[in-house]
Amino acid sequence: METNSAALVGREEERAQLEAFVKSATGQALVLRGEAGVGKSALLDHAAALAAQEGRVVLKAAGVEAESALPYAGLHQFLHPLLSATARPEGDASGAEFDAAFGGTPGQPPSAMALGIAVLRLLMRTRGRRPPLLVLDDGQWLDDASADVCGFVGRRLAGSPVKLLVAVRTDTASRWDTAALPELPVRALSEEDAARLLDRRHPELDRRLRRLVLAQAQGNPLALLELPLQPTGRPGGLPDEDPAGPHGVPLSRRLQRMFDTRIASLDERVRAELLAGALDGAGTPGRADAVPGTRYVMRDADAAVAAGLLDVAPATGELVFRHPLVRSAVVQTATADQRRTAHLALARLHRGDLERRATHLAAATAVPDEEVAGILEAAAASATRRGGALTAVTWLSRAAELSENPDGRSRRLAEAAFVAGHAARPGHAHRLARTGLAPGAAQPPGAVLAAAYQALYQDGDVRSTRAQVSAAIEGLRDAGGPAGTRTGTEEVLHRLVVLLLAISQYSGDRAVWESTRSLLASTGGPATDRARLYGDTWSDVNRHGAGRAEQLRRAAARLPEMEPWEAARLGVAAYHLDLLDTCRPHLQRVVDHEVETGAVAAGMVMLHLIMLDQTAVGEWDGAERTGQRVLDLAVGHGHHLFAAQSRAYLAHLAALRGRTDRARDLCAQVDAWARPRGLGFLTQLTDSAAATAALGAGDHEAAYHHLAAITRPGEFRPYAYQAPRTLLDLVEAARHSGRAEQARAHALAARDAGLPDVSPRQALITYGALAMTAQDEPEAAAMFARAQAHPDAARFPFELARIRLAHGIRLRHAQGRDDARHQMELAEREFERLGAAGWAERARAALRATGAPLRASTAHAASLTWQERRIADLAASGLTNKEIGRRMHLSPRTVSSHLYRAFPKLGITTRAALRDALTRSEALSRA
Repeated sequence: METNSAALVGREEERAQLEAFVKSATGQALVLRGEAGVGKSALLDHAAALAAQEGRVVLKAAGVEAESALPYAGLHQFLHPLLSATARPEGDASGAEFDAAFGGTPGQPPSAMALGIAVLRLLMRTRGRRPPLLVLDDGQWLDDASADVCGFVGRRLAGSPVKLLVAVRTDTASRWDTAALPELPVRALSEEDAARLLDRRHPELDRRLRRLVLAQAQGNPLALLELPLQPTGRPGGLPDEDPAGPHGVPLSRRLQRMFDTRIASLDERVRAELLAGALDGAGTPGRADAVPGTRYVMRDADAAVAAGLLDVAPATGELVFRHPLVRSAVVQTATADQRRTAHLALARLHRGDLERRATHLAAATAVPDEEVAGILEAAAASATRRGGALTAVTWLSRAAELSENPDGRSRRLAEAAFVAGHAARPGHAHRLARTGLAPGAAQPPGAVLAAAYQALYQDGDVRSTRAQVSAAIEGLRDAGGPAGTRTGTEEVLHRLVVLLLAISQYSGDRAVWESTRSLLASTGGPATDRARLYGDTWSDVNRHGAGRAEQLRRAAARLPEMEPWEAARLGVAAYHLDLLDTCRPHLQRVVDHEVETGAVAAGMVMLHLIMLDQTAVGEWDGAERTGQRVLDLAVGHGHHLFAAQSRAYLAHLAALRGRTDRARDLCAQVDAWARPRGLGFLTQLTDSAAATAALGAGDHEAAYHHLAAITRPGEFRPYAYQAPRTLLDLVEAARHSGRAEQARAHALAARDAGLPDVSPRQALITYGALAMTAQDEPEAAAMFARAQAHPDAARFPFELARIRLAHGIRLRHAQGRDDARHQMELAEREFERLGAAGWAERARAALRATGAPLRASTAHAASLTWQERRIADLAASGLTNKEIGRRMHLSPRTVSSHLYRAFPKLGITTRAALRDALTRSEALSRA
């Protein structure tokens, strides 16, 4: 097969780069970027021909503006030939992922990462036959979900034989702008090459017309080919003296106007055929995803071929548009009635595809129609479950416009506002909720809901939002309303109730919670069972959470059926019950497409929950990455509440790892923002993180005072959610600061409050606290045994290691060194594996006291860089950061950064421990 090199004029540099791209042995991706008509498609065809000569299978797809809101429509174009022809190995899960993404089976689609991995696996199975080249034209119109997956795949082709080539327009923003893939700019032809192309294709032009075409085409190949074909005899009908176009009209628009003239010359039947094809994404070269009977196919349009508007695809014989600008011109030249008629016919064609049918019905319907509004509402629910919250907002807004009665319109606008709020569009949500209201009119409940979400997420305002939401609930309560199904008023009331619970949780205040519970009781119990589960677990799990675990497990079995915000709420309840393992797999599957195109706010909550579970089970590196990711998202979307929450969780993680300075800095940032706003949830987190940092550094007095700010020893302050979670911390801080009686009283209070019945973690730390404070050895032994034998103990490795260390220390005093060493060694290994530097050093000190030989630690000076080691030596000698900086020609801040990285490598948390750590590491290295 010969390439179409002869058809290309100039482009030597682009052709050379494409030839190198195609013939390279390694997999890679490349994005061609240029203006409309500049020749990107011709270069794609050239590369495809080269690839075919090299023995590759070429898979083509094209972005279509009409499909840009349909998730995974573009990805299906690419994969349809492979999914049809490639047998899947037994046990391969990719099939289920593709079926979920493409709507073959119900349920949540996989994340961009999971689907991208499945795509890579599918592409790699072609390796034994012909390696593929994926060619995507008009990438700017590819739906976001497909673009995210293709971008993920494109960044991971190294080491495979697969290649991805994409063309996008420079004047249209798209996901490819941030895909971080190599790019090849495609610019206009040089004057010499433009003249050669024009002379080759239109040698009949006289000198005057030739000069005018060259001036107006500005090196754009499509303009050079099409302008001489204008029936006016003058390119674009423009005057000779205005080569730049009238009033600065862009070249792409002038080309489209040129196609307008040709379209107008066709009879009405042919124009209708072109319009139906353009609106349904038909007539796209290289499409292979259409199932017979489900895609419009243009027929009997020979006049459009003769007019240079359509071509005949050589492979299939189907009619295809010559250029995307032709498709745009066809749509824009049609009247509103003509477009509605075409959309209605296409809706009938797609009656088996809910989302495509909804797309066409939304455009075809001009007057209120309750049936169409209901179809759009159902399509919005489908899009929401598939991670397309932004698409859902558009469909719900249109459904509201088409509603036949005020109640339906109000309900659908409220639903659109609610979804927009969760999609990180709070301003849009508030506008939707107030649509149709007269200036100064009282806010309806839906508007209160939208405004409260905006104030809570963006500003951390729990005071005024609580008053507004409480008043709205009281108004609905006093007005009464229909009972039964959760629609209309009932649905708004449910959402207001859940929002009030969230506001109360962030306040962390007893009076607020008691007011909330009293208000909800006065409503006559309209809240659902799930809302009651949230209220009992989010408020005070000690007093209200016992017995809720089984309900949560039953609800978690239905997570794939839930809307993203409901799944996130259930995950928060699971966190308070220490059962996140029941929800985390689902959250990990769906979180990517929620933060990309779905319910961003719910996605950020999911990321927080994933981070908390990673922290709990000892995946601390992953937890830090997740925490930084959600912090970046929260800052980017202006969700200052979630940003502060992310910093608080990162502070706790830094404290666990012995990074005391970082923990304190983050705590200071959070506290300064949260305390004036009355966000007790966050200030309790900072007190807890500060106490953890102090415990790791051995400063038990400071730890005690931080913990006493959360709750007094011997009691668990009502509605202080950190009170039960810091039980072990307060017991240890009290014991080691000379407050043995308070430590014992607190352990007994935990037992008497029934904490072991609330959650597995609470059971583990309660038994540990009772063992640590036991006044006789039989009770201590029994409680230590009960803690370590708990069936879920291994899920909480940090707490278990602390209990083992305390057990070993107690055994050393009671029974001698040999019995103690095993427990201490288990604790020391776990602390070191986790990266809990201060705790690992404490365990090693306890082991040294038993006379045990030092085990070679993975934390020693050999892992330091030369500069880190030099700075550590100077700091150990007593020099300050400023003095070290002068000696090494570094800033004090840079010195501090090097020490910050060196401390965890050495297994220490303070500057005072540097000399011993360096000496010990040298001894271990020699040994």
